Amino acid sequence: MGVPVRIVVVGSTNTDMVAKAERLPRPGETVIGGSFVTVAGGKGANQAVAAARLGARVSFVGAVGDDALGAEAVAGLAAEGIDVSHVVMLPGHASGVALILVDAAGQNSIMVAPGANMALTPDHVDRAVDAVAAADVLVLQCETPLATVQRAAALARSHGVRVILNPAPAQSVPVALLQSVDLLTPNESEADALLGEPGAAEADPERAAAALADLAGCPVIVTLGVQGAVACRGSDITRIAPRRVDAVDATAAGDCFTGALAVGLAEGLSLLDAAAQATLAASISVTRLGAQRSLPTRAELSVST
Repeated sequence: MGVPVRIVVVGSTNTDMVAKAERLPRPGETVIGGSFVTVAGGKGANQAVAAARLGARVSFVGAVGDDALGAEAVAGLAAEGIDVSHVVMLPGHASGVALILVDAAGQNSIMVAPGANMALTPDHVDRAVDAVAAADVLVLQCETPLATVQRAAALARSHGVRVILNPAPAQSVPVALLQSVDLLTPNESEADALLGEPGAAEADPERAAAALADLAGCPVIVTLGVQGAVACRGSDITRIAPRRVDAVDATAAGDCFTGALAVGLAEGLSLLDAAAQATLAASISVTRLGAQRSLPTRAELSVST
């Protein structure tokens, strides 16, 4: 495959505590569940692992607390071959935790206590300038302070590095940040939040993708779960077909998609070919319970093609 591409991920790392039940509880309701697992997660860390398992050389920039969960998270990333020299340990902060409920169809409900993730500063990003400058692609999300995300995007752009922003979790994001990246990868709810139009992406994903592309001035891929995705590049709007599988847990599907997309683009694939590869990777991930433990390897992608 030649020299591995270089991916830098600036973002979050969490410990996911996952409980599975027949259905998700309604407000005020208790549902007796089944299996429970504790696994490594966090959008940034998931995307880093997704890229590493597909053969990229990955550096991760993030923050953990001075606790056992943080130490385990860093050790887990290092075990995947990821450079963790830019992960900072912050005394007085708890490491990030996500509480995840998964139903029988693989759909989930997630609550995150971000802890040290929200103490990652622009200065921490600046300390990783050499890694960012040497990257083929920088990957960002919004589980760390937006000022830090914006600084990372600006730093990468100043060195001619392509920037992918996965604007998750759903929230309003400054237009200046959207316009400082090269590609957006929201899901439906995240697209709605960026546009300020609840239900827009579900009602008409093509229109939502086009509106976002116009707002950001860059290509947009809106992921649609079991419906696949929509890619918008200027006036060109393309549906990306889903791959039908028996879903078990969709927790890290979007992260898997973004990490795999970054690798494909860094390796020179077109946007649509990289998106097709990312769709395949995400379809494999949803057939397994848990976040990072579900992410496929390059060999698994080859077998499933």
